[in-house]
Amino acid sequence: MHDRHINRERYFNEQVETTEKHVVPYIELVYGTIGEDKSVLEIGCGEGGNLKPFLDRGCPSMGIDLSESKIENGKKYFAGHPHEKKITLIAQDIYLIDPNEDWKFDVIFLRDTIEHIPDQERFMGYMKRFMKKDSVVFFGFPPWQSPFGGHQQVCRSRFLSKLPYFHLLPKFMFKGLMKMCGESDATLQNLLEVRSTGISLERFERILEKQGYKIDKRTIWFIQPNYEVKFKLKKKTLVQPFASIPWLRNFWSTAGYYVVSLK
Repeated sequence: MHDRHINRERYFNEQVETTEKHVVPYIELVYGTIGEDKSVLEIGCGEGGNLKPFLDRGCPSMGIDLSESKIENGKKYFAGHPHEKKITLIAQDIYLIDPNEDWKFDVIFLRDTIEHIPDQERFMGYMKRFMKKDSVVFFGFPPWQSPFGGHQQVCRSRFLSKLPYFHLLPKFMFKGLMKMCGESDATLQNLLEVRSTGISLERFERILEKQGYKIDKRTIWFIQPNYEVKFKLKKKTLVQPFASIPWLRNFWSTAGYYVVSLK
């Protein structure tokens, strides 16, 4: 699994496929058809693979990410696209952007992002600056307690990259195992940061309520849609009653999908 994260163009194409086949139709179940009259913002866009299905439809699209190298890669991947002039990719801290009326979007998109953001409650309040009154926001993320909620798939060790739940070990045991398997200090630091920002389904929903959002659609996945392109597995929702058992459902799921809007 580590190879996917090194080969950024392959990762870009996997994002395109999952978003086109699964995520855009999921949002449209709530929002209706997304056409060229709808503007789209992705926060934590990486190279922008999730934006391409929207850009293919002619949607004015913007991606914001902290990584300058990923943004530069994205600009290369979109070079020559028929709607290239409609996409803007920015390497910037979202909190350093003070949006004006031209920076209000119909659809905001965060996939595998919210679990990396420190102080998610502050972020959810700040994000409203980019929303219109009828905007919708898509979130897709693995709960922290899920089998690979620690993002250990980025490990170089084939053993660790396929080992579920080890991120839930006490910190000293987690660090010791990482060191024993030869992981770099950079990878260790990266996963410790994920450890500090990981979020459960319950805490995410509490933040939504506190910040004035309502849930328009929610799906808890046992096998999330992205696993189709990654592992050739058929997507499957977490069935009842398991999907409704607080806390425990985090351990059984691989992702939560949410479409939310302002109350």
